[in-house]
Amino acid sequence: MSTAFSSETGQRIAHLNHLYEMLLMPECLTTEALLPDFQGQDQIIPCCVESLDFAQQALPVSMDTTELRAQPNTSDTAVLMLTSGSTGRCKAVPLSHGQILAAISGKAWLMPVPKGSSFMSWTGLDHVAGLVEIHLQAIYTRRDQVLVQATDVLMDPAHFLNLIKRHNVASTFAPNFFLARLLAFIQQKDNCKTGHGYLDLSCLRQITSGGEANVTKTCDELSQLLYEKYGAPLDVIVPGFGMTETCAGAIFNNACPHYDVKQGLQFTSLGVCMPGILMRITGEGGEDCLAPSFGVVGDLEVSGEVVFAGYFNNTLDTKLSFTDDGWFKTGDRAFIDQNGCLVLQGRSKDLLIVNGVKYSPSDIERALDEAQISGLAPSSSCCFSSFLSGGNTEQVVIIYSPTYDSEDITSRAQTAAEIAKVSLMLTGCRPQILPLPSSLLQKSSLGKLSRAMIKSTFEQRGYEIHEKDNMDKLVLHRTNKRREPQSTLEYQLLSIFIDALDVAPDEFDVQTSILDLGISSIELIKLKRKIDTKLTCVNIKDIPLIDLMTNTTVHALAEYLEGPEQHVKAYNPVVKLQSHGHKTPLWLAHPGVGEVMVFMNLCKYLTDRPVYALRASGFNEGESPSESIEEIISLYHEAIKTQQPHGPYALAGYSYGGMLAFEIGKVLEANGDQVKFIGSFNLPPHIRTRMSQVNWKMSVLDLCHFLQLVSEDRAAELAHELADVPDERLISEVMVHVNSDRLAELALSSTALTRWARIGLNLHRIAVTYEPSSSVASMDVFFCDPITVVAPSKAVWLEEFLLKWNDFTRAGARFHEVQGTHYTMLSPDNVFSFQKVLRGALEARGI
Repeated sequence: MSTAFSSETGQRIAHLNHLYEMLLMPECLTTEALLPDFQGQDQIIPCCVESLDFAQQALPVSMDTTELRAQPNTSDTAVLMLTSGSTGRCKAVPLSHGQILAAISGKAWLMPVPKGSSFMSWTGLDHVAGLVEIHLQAIYTRRDQVLVQATDVLMDPAHFLNLIKRHNVASTFAPNFFLARLLAFIQQKDNCKTGHGYLDLSCLRQITSGGEANVTKTCDELSQLLYEKYGAPLDVIVPGFGMTETCAGAIFNNACPHYDVKQGLQFTSLGVCMPGILMRITGEGGEDCLAPSFGVVGDLEVSGEVVFAGYFNNTLDTKLSFTDDGWFKTGDRAFIDQNGCLVLQGRSKDLLIVNGVKYSPSDIERALDEAQISGLAPSSSCCFSSFLSGGNTEQVVIIYSPTYDSEDITSRAQTAAEIAKVSLMLTGCRPQILPLPSSLLQKSSLGKLSRAMIKSTFEQRGYEIHEKDNMDKLVLHRTNKRREPQSTLEYQLLSIFIDALDVAPDEFDVQTSILDLGISSIELIKLKRKIDTKLTCVNIKDIPLIDLMTNTTVHALAEYLEGPEQHVKAYNPVVKLQSHGHKTPLWLAHPGVGEVMVFMNLCKYLTDRPVYALRASGFNEGESPSESIEEIISLYHEAIKTQQPHGPYALAGYSYGGMLAFEIGKVLEANGDQVKFIGSFNLPPHIRTRMSQVNWKMSVLDLCHFLQLVSEDRAAELAHELADVPDERLISEVMVHVNSDRLAELALSSTALTRWARIGLNLHRIAVTYEPSSSVASMDVFFCDPITVVAPSKAVWLEEFLLKWNDFTRAGARFHEVQGTHYTMLSPDNVFSFQKVLRGALEARGI
């Protein structure tokens, strides 16, 4: 299986060309939805599985079928596994039958799983841990196995715990970043009961953990909680070391966290070798450091039955990866302590691992150069990851050489902000950023920045004086720029903003825009609730969300609230979510509930282009809901042309908004404007059937599900339970069944929910007769799991519904699979992966 394709066109094509050469002109199977990903190259020719008629296939007459039943030798290759990600030159690791059997028997001996219990995995079978450590080991030991989508677990740690109980799971896997998330979740559950009765996890034997270093403190605290609250063993977390080349984990610590706490280790030991593998530590000269000098740091090397013999079609890397006496060089620095336990001391390789995901620092440095950031000297950035003090996982660190004067604090702050945006888009996290004079950036003999030396100096606090100087100057910049409140209203609002958004007072003033903080929709609603309940100096009981989205600073909101025109504001569909950036603006049309808050999770990653949202009429006093699709399209087209008079245009819509984007695109094209991108987020072209299904009850329940007030299953149950409830009593009946904590979080009253649901019902009502017609130049369709009542599976959803967009595009549609479900594809847990796919699609269209 190929590793995931990069959303960056050049990297994707380079990856495909590399696979073609490395795998010796391979055949390629894929799906119709992924065909666009093979554009831009002509070496790998994909074959769609939809085109194969398996029922009619027969073996060639000339084939000796006895060969198919021949027993392989233990040295024969069973599978090729690709290493690294799509952004680097991955290698193919041949895992032999004998190697895999040795690995799974060794794991089973070291960590036995009781009869009647099961394994659970949420890593894909393209990952060696998912294939060997869970799937094949479960088959070998004749145990059940539970395979879960990663997003289902990552977005809901409670689901992870419930699955363990439901399926009597004895063995599963979780990297350090998820252990930290699980710890935070349990600590925040103040209502968790003590004792084993709350959720009995005594079935659990081990949570193996690898992929990044495990923090001893995290393992210790989590182990105690899992034991005290759920009855899991105290040694349930088992840190380990393994690679694709060693058939996943092969060295394990079965005494965590007791051993690591006793040894005073910041990061847990990785334990001892299982049967089938040996380890040694060698120094720079190749000498063995293991005996008698325990504790000496050197290069970790392994050998044994579970270690592969060499890379496929890659003689050079194979030669470089093995010692003369046949030991595999892992690329890690480590020592073996006096008890024979392995303790890693870092990687000699450059790969970043942040929240369990691997990134190439070279790719981040390249992206910084391509961004042409003012104040950043070309080819002068150095990126690496490091465990910062008090952290639970590695953080990205970017050190660079500036072009501005050291005392130019404004340029210093602006450059740091632009660097942070690039990192956020690529890795999903904000880095620690440090400018240094070029004379302090160590270089190799060839004049290239030495990442290893710079990282070592940073972690040894060699730049401490410069870090303090940088921080002092950034604080000075914020102080100089800071504007103090000028009225009682501004004082109150500033206090409310700081409290609701949990920001440091010295980093936020009356002129700081909430959009610059990357605020999410939930944080926006939390801010609204705080204003509604705590603002006393003006008579505002229920501030409209649109007022917060259009007045994004304390000063602007105070002026608006004090102004006499605030209650008679004319309807304007445009909501500016992101005003910065040099690329083509992106216009986002609202879903069927009419609101655009859902896009706030997305736009904080789209920092290289302006982002505007189109919001339905009817939410504010004096606004009337639109009477027809034609009226909406006319209003939105006029608003777009007013804000952006000239193309090229980029449009997209979530669900119902996909239809609006399509219709607006047609109008723009008909008037001679260039439309280079039209995106539909999980909506097919034909929607009449779905629109006609939506009545008042469904409108209310769909909205409650969309707002996560009830689950999809619970919404379906309520549809039956409330079947005989009159329309006028429906809201009050529904309010009894919704999640009260979530309702309070959203600050939703029955009146507001009623108004919102009526807007949604009206939008569906006016689309009952809608039929798509004509065509646009192109479409990009982003698809995920559908609404259950619409299609039974993602495959059916794509085949029978979404592919029909090809009938309404002159150049054919492109299809992009994304994570999540129809209602969660833009949720905080899925939006980072979604934005990477979206940015790749925009780039592929030349915008």
